[in-house]
Amino acid sequence: MTAYWIAHVTVTDPLAYAAYQALAPAAFATHGARFLARGGTSEVLEGQSLTRHVIIEFPSLAAAKACYDSPEYQAARKARSRAAIVSVVIVEGIA
Repeated sequence: MTAYWIAHVTVTDPLAYAAYQALAPAAFATHGARFLARGGTSEVLEGQSLTRHVIIEFPSLAAAKACYDSPEYQAARKARSRAAIVSVVIVEGIA
């Protein structure tokens, strides 16, 4: 069953964030990720306004978790740590 990362990102240092953008794709490619939304125009209908929205599809919950826990993604997270405010949720899809 598919699973999704739903992330909300506020980039605070674009130059430092570029290091994350250079490192993260390797982890995503290894774990079968497919981006469904990344940035783009959005409209808040209810709740808090957030800067950037990202939805990434994975083939399974296990793949989504493995990607997050992978050494490649953890290196990307470390590079991003002072460059953005981030919230990531992994949610299982419906059958």
